Amino acid sequence: MAVRVPVDSHRRCDLDEILATGALVPSYQPLVDLESGAIAGYEALARWPAIGRVEPITAFAEAQAQGRLAELDWACRLAALRGALDVSLGNEQTLFVNAAAPSFVSPQPPAARDLVDEAIRELRVVLELTENSLASHPSGLLRTIRWARDQGWGIALDDVGVNPDSLALLPFVAPDVIKLDLSLVQQTPLPHQARTIAAVMAHAERTGAVILAEGIETRGHLEQALAFGARYGQGWFFGHPGPLAKAASTARLPFTQRPARPPTTPFELVRDGGDLRVGRKKLLLAMSHQIERQAMSLGDPPVVLSTFQTAGNFTSATSRQYACLAVACPFVGVLAAGLTPAACPGVCDVSLAASDPLVGEWAVTAVGPHYASALIARDLADEGPDIDRRFEFVITHDREKVVSAGRSLMGRITDATHP
Repeated sequence: MAVRVPVDSHRRCDLDEILATGALVPSYQPLVDLESGAIAGYEALARWPAIGRVEPITAFAEAQAQGRLAELDWACRLAALRGALDVSLGNEQTLFVNAAAPSFVSPQPPAARDLVDEAIRELRVVLELTENSLASHPSGLLRTIRWARDQGWGIALDDVGVNPDSLALLPFVAPDVIKLDLSLVQQTPLPHQARTIAAVMAHAERTGAVILAEGIETRGHLEQALAFGARYGQGWFFGHPGPLAKAASTARLPFTQRPARPPTTPFELVRDGGDLRVGRKKLLLAMSHQIERQAMSLGDPPVVLSTFQTAGNFTSATSRQYACLAVACPFVGVLAAGLTPAACPGVCDVSLAASDPLVGEWAVTAVGPHYASALIARDLADEGPDIDRRFEFVITHDREKVVSAGRSLMGRITDATHP
């Protein structure tokens, strides 16, 4: 249950006071197996009992206003880990720890290293990220995910249902746990919420991710959570946040560490599939434009990731098209050798080295909650007019292939934008 930091907040608090040693005392809310009622883990929440009632949303808003959000976020995270280690929570139960978006790429405080290393050895941790962060800080979020996976930690995506357009990024996050926002559990679903629920159910069915419902306060909320496919839940119906006590549990919340992304290119992913054809550039242009037009027209906008070999192929007309895509879609990324940084509004662009093997490829990928399509091609380096150049290519709607190709491009964007 992450803290949503408002853009404008007129409420003030003394940030130095809440960051003072000993002021922050984490509270822990149980996460429950909805079938057995057994406690499967806890979510750590920030509290300041010794200095009066300090609302977390106020503290985080003040930290953001002062440019100290990463400092506060790390303080909360470390206090949560320390509290779990102090009671020897162990690795049978799972500890959910929140992370605020702008702190994703902030350096780890030097004093934190030993504590984090101890937590990696002794605890079973899930890093909880907000759905809204997908749209506002996608590259930083993905880099944080890779770091967490390297530590053997799980990933939970929180507040799912607040921003439906971010659902297209679910395949790139590959969360172990999808946390439904309390608005989905406590209200009769509106059309946009039904859209979210359908996308979450489809993703969970495809990937094995588990659904956890927040805000369960009544039997009616519990019934609705179960109808949405939730396996786990949290809320006042099961217990208020409080001190952490190690408890025997038979409900081990599952998560599986996903393998690291392969160091590959889209064409290398499809080259041995047996579906390769050969076509000229003018044909592939028509097919790539169709994928781009389809992306613009979808009710559930997709993530669009494309590579164009060199900047000369990313023409002014193509740039305008991708600027329009960036308005409609939650994330648009472009890669090519020689690209001018920030030349296309709203598009995350990466200039490739001339020696990069991706320069020999042309790919246009679109991944939405219910749609996937890609053109993946490799230049045959023919001589003659540019429009007549031949490519080996695949056009595919196989979701697994399209997502894998998109991930290979997204990984390069993440590396390039956050060295």
